Amino acid sequence: MVEWSDQERSIINNIFANLDYEDVGPKALCRCLIVYPWTQRYFGGLGNLYNAEAIKSNPNLAAQGTKILHGLDRAMKNMDNIKATYAELSVLHSEKLRVDPDNFKLLSECLTIVIAAKMGKDFTPEVQATFQKFLAVVVSALGKQYH
Repeated sequence: MVEWSDQERSIINNIFANLDYEDVGPKALCRCLIVYPWTQRYFGGLGNLYNAEAIKSNPNLAAQGTKILHGLDRAMKNMDNIKATYAELSVLHSEKLRVDPDNFKLLSECLTIVIAAKMGKDFTPEVQATFQKFLAVVVSALGKQYH
């Protein structure tokens, strides 16, 4: 079980309260698919992934990026039980979709970069550490079925 201080909870809630989901989600997913092209194999059904420009202009990927980011709301709202919150999703990703669990970490790193760029100087070392702790717990929960 992860312990969250009041300050960490406040930081996470503040990050999500100020997110533009329709901007950050697609940018993070596109960055992941471009920088780590082997991750594209899980998104082939969403349309053209031929090159970086096609990925960035793909409306289906943008919608998926937004959906992924909204999925993180579940963790934010259930910070004391993130593993149980994502139990079904972990099973889906491991047994039906057969997603490599390392991809969750790659996406979390891309998300961190996009949010850091959006927050600028407000993305302090303390905010970064808290956000990365949060994402590490989410990544662990999504990969739980693989263990």
